[in-house]
Amino acid sequence: MSYQASRRSLLTAAALAAVSAAGVASYAAGRGPGGEDGGPRPGDGRPDDGRPGDRPPGRAPDRAALRRLVAGMTLEEKVGQLFVSRAYGHSATDPDPADAEQNQKLFGVRTAAELVSRYHLGGIIYFSWAHNTRDPQQIAELSAALQRAAAGAGSGVPLLLSTDQEHGAVARIGKPATLLPGAMALGARHGAGATGGTGGASGAGSSTGSTDAGSDSAATAEARRAARIAGAELAAMGIRQDYAPVADVNVNPANPVIGVRSFGSDPQAVAALVAAQVRGYQGAGVAATAKHFPGHGDTETDSHVGLPVMRHSRAQWEELDEPPFRAAVEAGVDAVMTAHIVFPALDPSGDPATLSRPIVTGILRERLGFRGVVVTDALDMAGVRQKYGDDRVPVLALKAGCDQLLNPPDLGLAHRSVLAAVEAGELTRARIEESVLRILELKARRGLFDAAHTAAGRTDALVGIPAHLTAADEIAAGTTTLLANPVKLLPLDPAAAPRVLVTGTDPASPSGTTGPPTAVLARELTALGCRATAAAPARAVAAAPGNAAVLVCTYNVPEGDDPQRTLVEELLATGVPVVLVAIRNPYDPARLPACAAELATYTWTDVEMRAAARVVTGAVRPTGRLPVPVPGRYPLGHGLSYD
Repeated sequence: MSYQASRRSLLTAAALAAVSAAGVASYAAGRGPGGEDGGPRPGDGRPDDGRPGDRPPGRAPDRAALRRLVAGMTLEEKVGQLFVSRAYGHSATDPDPADAEQNQKLFGVRTAAELVSRYHLGGIIYFSWAHNTRDPQQIAELSAALQRAAAGAGSGVPLLLSTDQEHGAVARIGKPATLLPGAMALGARHGAGATGGTGGASGAGSSTGSTDAGSDSAATAEARRAARIAGAELAAMGIRQDYAPVADVNVNPANPVIGVRSFGSDPQAVAALVAAQVRGYQGAGVAATAKHFPGHGDTETDSHVGLPVMRHSRAQWEELDEPPFRAAVEAGVDAVMTAHIVFPALDPSGDPATLSRPIVTGILRERLGFRGVVVTDALDMAGVRQKYGDDRVPVLALKAGCDQLLNPPDLGLAHRSVLAAVEAGELTRARIEESVLRILELKARRGLFDAAHTAAGRTDALVGIPAHLTAADEIAAGTTTLLANPVKLLPLDPAAAPRVLVTGTDPASPSGTTGPPTAVLARELTALGCRATAAAPARAVAAAPGNAAVLVCTYNVPEGDDPQRTLVEELLATGVPVVLVAIRNPYDPARLPACAAELATYTWTDVEMRAAARVVTGAVRPTGRLPVPVPGRYPLGHGLSYD
C-alpha cells in the first residue's frame, strides 16, 4: 500500500469516527430519533399519538465532520455515493445460483457485497423480483451483511438501503410484516373526518354533514400512525429510506400508474396526509421520500413504458400539484423523487422533469426551498430514456440538480459516464461533492454512522407484531366507502346466517403474500356469521340462485365491453341482489350497471377485504368518503352509512 493511499485511509477512518461520535453525542443529548419531541425511538413499537407538534426527529449532522469525510474520498468513491442500484439475491454473499448469474451478467460480479465494493455504492434498493425480500429475518440479515460489506470497502460509508413500501397497491415486503391500507384508502378515511356525516334518516344513508377540526386531525393522525408503524418495521429490517409517500394529486381517472397510490384529488387533503406520513416515517427513523415531483397525477401514460406529458398550466400546477410537495418540504421531508414526465408549462424544452434544471433547481430548490436529497425515479424506466442515451441520462440528472441516481439500467456505463463528465469538466468536482454531502447528511440524520445499525434488527420484537396488526385493522375500519345502498340490502344480518356468494376478479397480490381477495372476503364473511363461498366467474352465474346476495369484486373496469361488465350483467339477470365491490380504483361503478349496493375498498389486500366484510355484515358502520369524484356517478366526499 502506498503512503498516499495509507494516509487517505487514515484520514477517512478518522472522519468516519468523528461523524459517528457526533451522532452518538447527539443521540445522548436527546436529539436522536424520538429525543427532540419525546416521541418513540425508531422501532420501539409504540404507536404515534398524533400530536400536532410532533416534528420529524433526527440527529443534527456534524457538517464539518462530514466535509472532512468527503475530502478524504477518491473521486470514484464520491461518484459511487450517488448511485442506488438493485442487486439480485436473498444473501449479500451467498445468493442462489440464478441470482449470482444475473449479477454476473449485469454487473460483472456474483454477489451484492462485491457490487457494493466495486462501485462504492451509496445505496441498494430492495425488490421482491430481485429476491431480496423473502421474510423479515432474511431481509435484516441481508441488510446487516451489506452494511458490513460497505464498512470494509473504500471509504467505509454506510449504505442507505431503500425500497418501495407504499402499502396498498405497491408493497415489496409482505406477510408476516404488517400490511397497511394504501394511500387512497387513507384518503377515504381522511375524507370521513373532513366531510363528516354518519348517515341520514333514510336507509340509503347520507353523504352530507360537517365536523370540527378535531375529527380531521384525528383522521390525519391515523395516516401518521400508519407511516410510523411501517417505518418502525422497515427500520428493524435495516431499511432506512422508503420511497413513500406519493404526493401526486390524482385528478385523472384514466391515470394508469398513480390511481389509488395517491391520497386523492383534493390538493389540500393530499397535502395534509403527505405531511402526516412524512412525520410518521421519519419519526420512526426512516427517510421519507415525497414523489413524483412536480406531479404525476394528471397523466395518461405510464412512465415505466412511455414519456407522459403533463398539460397543466403554471397556474393549475400551483393550485393542484404544488401543495403536497410544499407541505412535504415544510414537514422536513428528507428526500423528494423526480418524475419522468414532460411538463411544458414548467420547462418548454421537452426534457423530462428528472433532467430539467428549471424544474429541479429552479422550482424544487429555489421556489420551494428544498435543501434535502433529490432522488431520480428509476433510470431504467422508458420515460427518461427516450430522448437521451443511458450514458447521458445520469450526467444530465446531476446537471439538473438531482443527487441520487436510482437503478440505472447499466450501472457500469452510468458510473463511467459521470466520471468522464467530471474529467471533461462538464461536471465539476464541487458539484459532485455538493450531492455527496447532502447524501451523507441524510445518512447521519438517520443514524447510519452509529455502530448499532449493522445489527440484524429486532425483527421478532417489531415486525408483524400483534399490536401492529391490530392497528392495521383499526385504521382500515374507517376506509371502506359505501357508495350506494338504494334498497337497504346492507348490512346483511349475520344472525340469520345468510348464504352469500363471492366472485369476481382476483388480481395478483402486490407483495405475493395475500389473497386471493374473493377467497379472503368469503372467509371473513363466514367468520362473521354468514355462509359464504367463493366461486370463479365462470361458475358464478350458475351458483348464484339461492343466495341472499352475490358480492362481485371488480378491478379497474375499462370503458366499453369487458368480461367484468358481462359478469355483472349476467348476475343481475339472475334476480339475486348483487353487491359491487370495487377493489382498486373507485371509478368502476361508472362503467357498470347499477347494483343493489356498491362499495369501494381502494385495495385488494387482506386488511381491506377484512374491513369490507365487517361493513357488509354491519360489524362496523361504513364511514369512508370518496377522496376522488366518480364522474357521472358520485361527487368528491360522497359516502353513505347505516341508520
